[in-house]
Amino acid sequence: MADSEKQRPTFERDGAGNLDQTLRPQSWDEYVGQGKIKENLRILLTAAKERGHAAEHILLYGPPGLGKTTLAHLISKTLGTNMRTTSGPAIERIGDLAAILTNLSPGDVLFIDEIHRLSKSIEEVLYPAMESGVLDIIIGKGPSARTVQLELPPFTLVAATTRISLLSSPLRSRFSGGTFRLEFYADTEIAQILKRSAELLSIHVEPSLFEQIAKRCRATPRTANYLLKRCRDLAQLENTDLSASIVEQTFDLLEIDTLGLTGPDRSLLNALINKFNGGPVGLNTMAAATGEEMSTIEDVLEPYLIRQGLLERTPRGRVASALAYDHLKEV
Repeated sequence: MADSEKQRPTFERDGAGNLDQTLRPQSWDEYVGQGKIKENLRILLTAAKERGHAAEHILLYGPPGLGKTTLAHLISKTLGTNMRTTSGPAIERIGDLAAILTNLSPGDVLFIDEIHRLSKSIEEVLYPAMESGVLDIIIGKGPSARTVQLELPPFTLVAATTRISLLSSPLRSRFSGGTFRLEFYADTEIAQILKRSAELLSIHVEPSLFEQIAKRCRATPRTANYLLKRCRDLAQLENTDLSASIVEQTFDLLEIDTLGLTGPDRSLLNALINKFNGGPVGLNTMAAATGEEMSTIEDVLEPYLIRQGLLERTPRGRVASALAYDHLKEV
């Protein structure tokens, strides 16, 4: 037992291991992209801070990995207040929300991620808290029930969602500070993000390699950082520098091609072209042919293929484009 304990490796927290903490921009200057959103937030937050008021509530939405949580942190830093973080699924009961709101200090930022997953009953309690700064709680049941109204400290709710359509209209209308949609990033912006990440991770990389990674990360910073770290891992195991050869080997291992398509993406296109002559094919048939769930095809695989112009959704079913034929010939 003593020998096995001596041989057991000891693990320490890698300073570069947590992307959310280590690679997250710490200032507006470090935050690349989303220029219009940053300017709107700068005006909103600066004006509120000069007045000595809590900023109005803000809603951020868009696909995952584009920087919604990072923006929430920067909003809190700009206001010079604390940020309390939770998520929609974590707030299961009205009492959970009441405990969070009543423990806020004046001016605090409350960040709720995936707010579309709040239940309707909790949403309704949130309405007066956002609009009037009060929390209505019902105590007791039946004829003896009574409503207690608690005054809340002024606070700023920053909410993030990937499914804004699932938010009720009354809740969306209460984000008086603005609703902002995060856009996908250009390759040049991704390259800037990768350059900063490489410096933080102490990785020496030729600038041209940033562009190669940027073309395969689906215009998403989180994915770009993930690919950079996987390239770093392979270079470490091969005991060599992070070169073009290492980058290509990493992409081959991850089955990511020049357009950022993964194995399941190509399997979907291959099935559509080789089994069904390019379509049109219904979703049920595609799911049976590929072995993927219909929801996976519709929500995970198809959006990127459609953005790349490789797939079309028509009233009769899915159709592969000429670009899909050309791309599969290349790979």
